[in-house]
Amino acid sequence: MAETVTLTTQKREGRGTKVARKLRARGQVPGVVYGHKEETVSVVLPGEELLKAIMNKARVLDLKTDKGLEKVLIREIQWDHLGKELLHVDFARVAADERIHISVPLEVRGIAPGVTAGGMLEQPLHSLHVECLAVAIPQSIRVNVGELQLDTAIHVRELTLPPDVKALDDPEAIVVQVKAPQAEAAAPGTEAAVAEPEVIGRKAGEEEAEKE
Repeated sequence: MAETVTLTTQKREGRGTKVARKLRARGQVPGVVYGHKEETVSVVLPGEELLKAIMNKARVLDLKTDKGLEKVLIREIQWDHLGKELLHVDFARVAADERIHISVPLEVRGIAPGVTAGGMLEQPLHSLHVECLAVAIPQSIRVNVGELQLDTAIHVRELTLPPDVKALDDPEAIVVQVKAPQAEAAAPGTEAAVAEPEVIGRKAGEEEAEKE
């Protein structure tokens, strides 16, 4: 769980593309804060500090607003088409004791013996939907494949989760598996190739001569 970061916000005046472009030119990022049956507030945040928090995998922040300190969850981030510049951020208000539903990345660790034996590692599931406290969101959930043999799998029910974290996905869903290599199928027409080749190209005159 990442340490909670505190950012100072300002109320955003004006809306639209031109306003947002001017804010970003000054190193600021526009955003909105909503939830808990309170009004939606448009804010401006320091872009460099916000980007640093996101790069450090922060999910929950403390925002200083004109109403005081508000704990928020990063719900949506909008990037430019290159995925480098922050364009806009949506924050949802949360409480320290509030349980939320959120997606957490799965992190595969170790070398599967089945892969060493020639198998192929497949990971159908790359993130896990969980229920946890808003202030205790795991950065990732590790999946140890150090004992995974050929033709075996690790299911959601077999994952080791942090305390007080509950998986919401199907318990029987496969997270990662090692499949044995498939035997190559015989090429089409192989059996026909083994049979005696048919004699072709004989002329009608030759056939008549054999009959006489």
